[in-house]
Amino acid sequence: MKAMIGILGGMGPLATVDFLRKLVERTPASRDQEHVPLIVYSVPQIPDRTAGILGAGESPLAAMRAGMQMLERAGAKAIAIPCNTAHYWYEDLARACSVPLLHIADSACAALGEGIVNVGLLGTAGTLAAGFYQQRLAARGYQCLINRQDEIDTWVMPGIHMVKAGEVRGGGALLQQALAALFDRGVQRVILACTETPIGLECIAAPQLPRCVDATIALADACIQWSTLNGQGGAPTATA
Repeated sequence: MKAMIGILGGMGPLATVDFLRKLVERTPASRDQEHVPLIVYSVPQIPDRTAGILGAGESPLAAMRAGMQMLERAGAKAIAIPCNTAHYWYEDLARACSVPLLHIADSACAALGEGIVNVGLLGTAGTLAAGFYQQRLAARGYQCLINRQDEIDTWVMPGIHMVKAGEVRGGGALLQQALAALFDRGVQRVILACTETPIGLECIAAPQLPRCVDATIALADACIQWSTLNGQGGAPTATA
């Protein structure tokens, strides 16, 4: 059997389902047996990641470690986390597990393509404060622009919370305003660096979507690539 990939999900539940759907849709398979074998741990009770980063709530690290350990015991040979903000704890999580941990920001940055200089970043207040996207973009020579604080407070965080609450269309309308503001300031592409953002924007068919990099899709593609390289099980040999 192909080597199994563990999915540390539930952050949030709808974003996990969106990731799984995109992974299945993008896998070049003509029959069930050609798809990527997955073990999914979707536990929404993991403490809020943005609150943990900003000092307004409990750290989710212990809960995420517990989920990763369960995935390893279940046979996962690599792990992916379809939550951007959770990657603030990437180094701690990577040290705590014995299998490759795929990085969503590395996957998204690699998907930007050629000829791009100015990149917008649409993510949670926690992800933006953490800075791991900005660091990776700068290391690759990109200029990075984020929304103003008033836009984050008025459009970004309320839009994300609405998607999490099932008000997907209303959340998408708010997120589109934040997205448009970035493009109005001259960015060439925007990374959708929160797994709720593409859900809302796709719901309203936001016209700017073709100019965006969906980090959810980028992580799904990284999982497919890892599965292809490690198709028959055994010791993992690649990280992303």
